[in-house]
Amino acid sequence: MALPSVGFFQTLSPSCFSRLTSSSQSLNYLSLSKTPVSFFRSKPHAHLISHPPLTNQPAPLSHFPSVSNDAVNDCYHLLDLSARYGDVELIKAIHASIFKLAEDIHLANALIVAYLKLGLAPNAHKVFVGLSCPNVVSYTAIISGFAKSNREREAVEIFCRMRCSGIELNEFSFVAILTVCIRLLHLELGFQLHAIVIKMGFLDCTFVSNALMGLYGKCGYLDTVLQLFDEMPQRDIASWNTVISSVVKELMYERAFELFHEMRRIDGFRIDHFTLSTILVAATEGLAPMVGRGIHAHGIKIGLESNLSVINALIRFYTKCGTMKHVVALFENMHVRDVITWTEMITAYMEFGFPDLALDVFEKMPERNSISYNAVLAGFCQNGEGSNALAFFCRMVEEGVDLTDFTLTSVLNACGLLKETKISKQIHGFILKFGFGSNACIEAALLDMCIRCGRTADAQKMFCHGPFSESSSIIWTSMICGYARNAEPEEAISLFSQSQLEGAMVVDKVASTAILGVCGTLGFHEMGKQIHCHALKSGFLSDLGVGNAIMTMYSKCNNIDDAIKLFNVMHAHDIVSWNSLISGHLLHRQGDEALSIWSKMEKAGIKPDTVTFVLILSAYKHTKANLVDHCQRLFLSMKAIYHIDPTVEHYTSLVGVLGYWGLLEEAEEMINKMPIQPEASVWRALLDACRIHSNKKIEKQAAKHLLAMKPQDPSTYILVSNLYSACGRWHCSDMIREEMRAKGFQKHPGRSWIIHENKVHTFYARDKSHPQAKDIYSGLELVIKECLKAGYVPDTSFVLHDVEEYQKKDFLFYHSAKIALTYGLLMNRPGRAIQIVKNILLCGDCHTFFKYVSIVTGREIFLRDASGHHYFLNGQCSCKDYW
Repeated sequence: MALPSVGFFQTLSPSCFSRLTSSSQSLNYLSLSKTPVSFFRSKPHAHLISHPPLTNQPAPLSHFPSVSNDAVNDCYHLLDLSARYGDVELIKAIHASIFKLAEDIHLANALIVAYLKLGLAPNAHKVFVGLSCPNVVSYTAIISGFAKSNREREAVEIFCRMRCSGIELNEFSFVAILTVCIRLLHLELGFQLHAIVIKMGFLDCTFVSNALMGLYGKCGYLDTVLQLFDEMPQRDIASWNTVISSVVKELMYERAFELFHEMRRIDGFRIDHFTLSTILVAATEGLAPMVGRGIHAHGIKIGLESNLSVINALIRFYTKCGTMKHVVALFENMHVRDVITWTEMITAYMEFGFPDLALDVFEKMPERNSISYNAVLAGFCQNGEGSNALAFFCRMVEEGVDLTDFTLTSVLNACGLLKETKISKQIHGFILKFGFGSNACIEAALLDMCIRCGRTADAQKMFCHGPFSESSSIIWTSMICGYARNAEPEEAISLFSQSQLEGAMVVDKVASTAILGVCGTLGFHEMGKQIHCHALKSGFLSDLGVGNAIMTMYSKCNNIDDAIKLFNVMHAHDIVSWNSLISGHLLHRQGDEALSIWSKMEKAGIKPDTVTFVLILSAYKHTKANLVDHCQRLFLSMKAIYHIDPTVEHYTSLVGVLGYWGLLEEAEEMINKMPIQPEASVWRALLDACRIHSNKKIEKQAAKHLLAMKPQDPSTYILVSNLYSACGRWHCSDMIREEMRAKGFQKHPGRSWIIHENKVHTFYARDKSHPQAKDIYSGLELVIKECLKAGYVPDTSFVLHDVEEYQKKDFLFYHSAKIALTYGLLMNRPGRAIQIVKNILLCGDCHTFFKYVSIVTGREIFLRDASGHHYFLNGQCSCKDYW
């Protein structure tokens, strides 16, 4: 069909188009053919790279037909319709018609903008390269369009050609190219643009300054953002939103709250949905429940309570700082939901420990994306459901979901939870087969999985034989974390020292957290303090993970005072921070102080989790007064007030408290009435209490229940085996240990260690591998003689071996704790305290021996075992002989 003549446009007035109900009807009026996209005859199409030099000289228009203003206005109107209604056919028809007209730069720019609004950047680009004399609007439009179409580098090239052509930049050009810099994080170009902005006097332009602040905020230059903001002669809502989001990005939540209040007080702006969403992020991540509720109330007051992005942010906030009831109420009252809303609900249910409900939400989603799938996968891992996570991953593969790095690291985490060697090898093979293993994060996750699944040799082989695709720092960190998790802290600290000698690892936030954990486990106070200093210099203390790790390290290293000081100077606290501080007090057997922290949590409106209640219930064992009634009321309030169902761990804590205060019959009765099946830990708590209070009757009942159980983990196997040994049933004990070995369970041998001259010296029972073993054993014999003179009587009931009585004493005298203590006495100058760490509970005989050593040597002895810290002095222990 032939194209209409120019006169056709002249016959149509804008009013006739205004009567159209849709853009497709407009297309019917034109009756145009579907002409391929092209442009003005004045210039052939050209690719971006081969674009010739441009000038400001207009092309001669003598050979073009004259065009009436009405026809041009009609084209503008049609372009507006096509963009408004998303009608691709209409815009192509208009393009074909414009091709017959004389080149009009304004009409061409409108066509470029219309194509870009429809997401047709290639078509817009063809129009642009066909222009004989593009102006500042042409360049700005195409740069802005490319910035939004993931073609940022081409946008930079076009900007450079624009500068070479001599075209003067305007404020819109600066905003367009700065948007490109933000998306590319191209700080160097941003610096140059900033200089040009100052030179040309555009810094006073509000939205140019906003764009500069956006760039510096994205690149972490907060000081520059604040300086620009303070120097702005005039601000708009975007200025405030940009500076607040930049502050939030740098984890300065209190400053964000201050800016929010200043915004309302100084400039009097009506805040928008972006402001509310951003400040809710600060309240969520800063764990500020009262602030967040206040923001929620303000949102309702100004009518933004139904805004989708605000409600999504509120769901996230109440997931962290509220209850599931709050989250469900928000979700059910929503009239419109998007994929983000549904995904936030999945995350909320997973956070609150309801993976089944999270899966139900996932199944009901009207549309899903890879983020939704990953939320379910990660949630299963978070709740320790490795089997469900693995099954869900298989479903993702079958349904063709895009597998991201996050997906693969999550499934590797699931394998680590299962600790199944065969499955770990299958997933390992899958990742390598499909070429996913060349990513540093995935390589690190592979190492971690191998170690957790008992494939330490494979992990070491991968680590030693690289090469790795990116910076090896994450690989070193993963290997160190793997050793630490696998109860091999000495290897972890040795590898860390090696990495520092070789300069192979950057000690970032993740590495700092890992090493601090190892220092805490080992009781390596000096190295822990060095990492603390490094974190302080590097600005890591604003990171909650690092702050919590430092606090825990100090608590484990017998330095509760510095742990408290650090907690008090931290900018923000999460539930882990509070739990860490409470746990630190419990390690030092300071029950009253732990309860004081609990009171502060309640006053601050901090939502406790299951771990909090395990700790607080246990605190009642270490109070100065008998507060069993308070403990029982707290236990009952878990469900009634805090909506947390008591688990086996909570019952174990409560039994421990009842047992400590001598209420053994009440403890036994409670176990028998438990609504859930009591596990070995519950009966063991009762058994330990019976031994302390010498109640043989209930002790026998507890032992009977334990022996009747089918062990499911290494600790229960060892407990049952020891019970058989204690009553002389050696054959049964051997059978239990044989069954344990057949199932692949490994017992970590008891060991004690001491830090001397920044080196870990580890000792096992009857261990003679130390270079100074001869001196140590000679010294130990002398110490034993002195203690025997002072009244020490060896208790051979702690020797669980089928040997003669005289041999039992030899076993008893050479326990690892006694060897470590002797080494400390030999290597430390007189009067200096001895610091020892033991990986399991200190036996009763060693405990007695340590009290006598503190008398005969006049030394202070600090020992940390699985129960907490012991402080021996003048024949007394801080645990009061209950541990």
